Amino acid sequence: MCKSVREEAGSAVSGPRQGGRFPLLAPHELSDQQRRLYDAIAGPPRGNGPFSLADEAGCLTGPFNALLHSPAIGDAVQALGAVLRFGGSLPDRTRELVICAVAAELESAYEWYAHSRVATSVGVSGTELEKLHDGESPDTLTADESAALGLTRALLRGKTVGLEVHAAALEHFGHGGITEISVLVGYYRLLAGILSAGDVPHPPAATGGLRTRPADTHSINTITTQGEKP
Repeated sequence: MCKSVREEAGSAVSGPRQGGRFPLLAPHELSDQQRRLYDAIAGPPRGNGPFSLADEAGCLTGPFNALLHSPAIGDAVQALGAVLRFGGSLPDRTRELVICAVAAELESAYEWYAHSRVATSVGVSGTELEKLHDGESPDTLTADESAALGLTRALLRGKTVGLEVHAAALEHFGHGGITEISVLVGYYRLLAGILSAGDVPHPPAATGGLRTRPADTHSINTITTQGEKP
């Protein structure tokens, strides 16, 4: 169940730890500022998506509960995320391919849980998710999707972006698109950092099983549901 702020001290080691090291904040105990942030996160369009933002008691989960602990910063973060997901110029498939690539590269289990589901809803196949999960590029990608993933991995893996990678992204997305992809990568990297700092898990009730990547690749958990490819 949700923990109040006053119960914070014991929350890090109790129960299923859906908040990880961040105490789960009960909706009825939020300050006015926190409640406004809660409503902005849990309401549409974000709240109507293919993954749950709250537990059965109404407590926000994932990075969203963590944002409630710093509501002024949290509001700025969620506003940026809302623009990137619902007001950006990237095609839905391209956006989710980029986000899933970030989740896989950073081994962020919650991000993978959430956005593998969003990706499936916008046409990314189970086979494509398998490839992304293993750090590879699916051979079914279009040229612009490949350019977006190339820029994404350059931003994640290196200190600089090479001329060829930049040129490919510029050809397909222009300067504005390069800015958007770079901010998108940075935003989900930021969320992955919050999740890592708080040791925040993905919702166990949402999984039908976990499959880990082989030991010689990354260790991120891929979440599958009964009878469904990841």
